Amino acid sequence: MARHPRVANLTYAFGPGPMTPAVKYLLWANIGIFLATVLFSPLRQWLGLVPEFVVRSHWLWQPVTYMFVHGSIVHILFNMLALWMFGVELERLWGTRFFAKYYAITGIGAGVLTVLIALLPFPATAHVFVENTIGASGAIYALLVAFAIYYPDRPILMFLLFPIPAKYFVMIIGAISFLNSATVNSRVAEITHLSGLVIGYLYLQGGRGGLTAEVKYRYLKWKMNRLRRKFDVYSGGRSDWDRRVH
Repeated sequence: MARHPRVANLTYAFGPGPMTPAVKYLLWANIGIFLATVLFSPLRQWLGLVPEFVVRSHWLWQPVTYMFVHGSIVHILFNMLALWMFGVELERLWGTRFFAKYYAITGIGAGVLTVLIALLPFPATAHVFVENTIGASGAIYALLVAFAIYYPDRPILMFLLFPIPAKYFVMIIGAISFLNSATVNSRVAEITHLSGLVIGYLYLQGGRGGLTAEVKYRYLKWKMNRLRRKFDVYSGGRSDWDRRVH
């Protein structure tokens, strides 16, 4: 009887596994609003982000609602795939509350920053003021930068073709968005993508409490140093080992 070499059991998996609560509700919300805009197309203009309407007509809900509006099946498919692929693992790591807070702050922050940038007197930003920005990409890019921070060496398929470490993946897409944002009349909301990346990165620098916690810490440290100089009291330091432990 022929003897065959023993082969170790190999397992393959696609995606992060079972759905988590916040990601599930976000998926349903995005799909529901997409179907509503298909049935009633004026909703896309009303719920999307048009900086001109926000500034002149005070449609202040748009920096929030634009995240749930998508222009086509392909658009929502790729955004929701990214939300599932990266969001589920981050929600398990952080917990549902922090994940939902991070997603909301980065998505809304990207929208607000898009409005502010649209007000700048540059040719590359002039068209943003009157165009309708839609999609969850601002928050999705924030998820990507978070994933790269926590799992820097985890491989991600670049253009769905070849794997590269997450940290390099985010650097590349950030550079692409930056270069494309300088293109006049670009049809992709590169400014919103960049805004999501920047806000996500800055928010995570303060640990679980976010950027606000970091500002409070810096202010408290400044006050302690003043007291030390005034009363000769020596303040303790803060270790950095848990700055990104959630």
